[in-house]
Amino acid sequence: MSESARAALRPLPSREPAAADPGNGPGARRGRRRPRGTRLLLATVAAATALGAATACAGPSGTSGGSGGSGGSLAGVWRMDGYGTLVTIKGGSLRTYETTAVSCLPGAVTGTRAGAPDAHGASRFTVPDSAPVTVRPDGAGRARLAFDDNVGRRTLHRVAALPDRCGRRPSRDPRAVFDVFWQTFAENYPFFGAKKTDWAAVRDRYRPRVTARTTDAELFTVLREMIEPLHDAHTRVVAGPDRWFAGKRPGTVLPTPASTARIDTAIAANLGGGTVQRHWAQGRLTYADLPGHLGYFRVTQFAHYTAKDDYAGDVAALDRALDAVFTKARTQGPAKLRGLIIDVRLNGGGADPLGLRIASRLTGRPYTAYRKQARNDPRDPAAFTTPQPARVSPHRGPVYTGPVAVLTGRLTVSAGETFTQALMGRSPAPLRIGENTQGVFSDVLGRNLPNGWTFGLPNEEFLTPEGRTFDGAGIPPAVATPVFTDQELSGRRDSALTRARDLLTRGPATAGRNR
Repeated sequence: MSESARAALRPLPSREPAAADPGNGPGARRGRRRPRGTRLLLATVAAATALGAATACAGPSGTSGGSGGSGGSLAGVWRMDGYGTLVTIKGGSLRTYETTAVSCLPGAVTGTRAGAPDAHGASRFTVPDSAPVTVRPDGAGRARLAFDDNVGRRTLHRVAALPDRCGRRPSRDPRAVFDVFWQTFAENYPFFGAKKTDWAAVRDRYRPRVTARTTDAELFTVLREMIEPLHDAHTRVVAGPDRWFAGKRPGTVLPTPASTARIDTAIAANLGGGTVQRHWAQGRLTYADLPGHLGYFRVTQFAHYTAKDDYAGDVAALDRALDAVFTKARTQGPAKLRGLIIDVRLNGGGADPLGLRIASRLTGRPYTAYRKQARNDPRDPAAFTTPQPARVSPHRGPVYTGPVAVLTGRLTVSAGETFTQALMGRSPAPLRIGENTQGVFSDVLGRNLPNGWTFGLPNEEFLTPEGRTFDGAGIPPAVATPVFTDQELSGRRDSALTRARDLLTRGPATAGRNR
């Protein structure tokens, strides 16, 4: 998943991590392209369930706005499986609402239909500062919603109307703000068990500290203290450009311009004098040919590839770079690469489909990258939507199928991690070298608060074929080495890169024993 931020039910794309920007911390990723608090994050028991409450208030399904069947009208109100979201389509416009058992707030996604529905009844909507969204009928009273820059689709169920509370002005009382914040986590966060956190106890501890007279500074402190112990880089709260908090795994040190410059220097020194590095996508993609028919491909983000900063432009820029890297000469014949090093140790995330696009250049056979599911019962953290497989299909053109080494570290975040996971199903499997990744895979569920603040949290899992997730601990390396430590950088050393070159030079059998 970065990092990158975009909308309520959407992922949030990120930028290079930077300690001074709430949208740039680890995992600020995937979502709409507005200043999500800076492109970040944004992205719902004390009473009943949000799903149950939304359904009860909405009334019986299939009673308004057309049949919703194949080719039927999409006009009306729709409840989304998971994500605590309602979608309305009316007169060529789409908008979302963020719901919990105690709240309904206007969502961040508003779209305008682009042209007429197609022959199957599907409509495409343009969304300001974000990728387009497509909604298509999927049987009686059902539809599917998909964002261009997001893996998977959302299932929609027709309901009669919006709950009454969606039309009321929300209270800005600090206690109401607290309740929406707590309830959203209670209904959507999947990892309380893994984090050994009793969320009801958190409410009991902090709710008495909030009154009608609580100041903004005091309320922000409460919300921060509630989520900080989760140590989750996809959690955050933003009360303004100078008052924000984003989580991170213990021991994570965010890069600064100075440390990034030291990292670049160490990498260049270990690539070797005279090595020519080619750059694309505003410097976020780099390639170099190394002695011994090895290649080095560095990806520092899966977003922000063009000045326009739109997803279609990102795709085009990535394809241009991949066409230049994965040429016939490098992928076929006697001069082809003997090994490829892919470096995502300083990757803040972005759009997952871009990672799958790279993976398609690295395989000659289709395979499943991962399966994605979202928490889907406000009362049961173990209940999820049906897992949706994300597939990698070989590119129609030159592909590299030889040995690959992937360099990872704790600053491999979000879409950098889903990309790493996507390569695990490749054959031959890549050799992972370095440190565990950050451990945040879900899109960031961006949310608004009644007082105008924003916050974000994860609500999804990315599964291996065996049903495993790497949330929290991150994807471990097969070969552990230091990554960008002060000692390494001071000596202009790069142990992970050096080890990868050595293992790939010695051949696939040697690398395989270390996989």
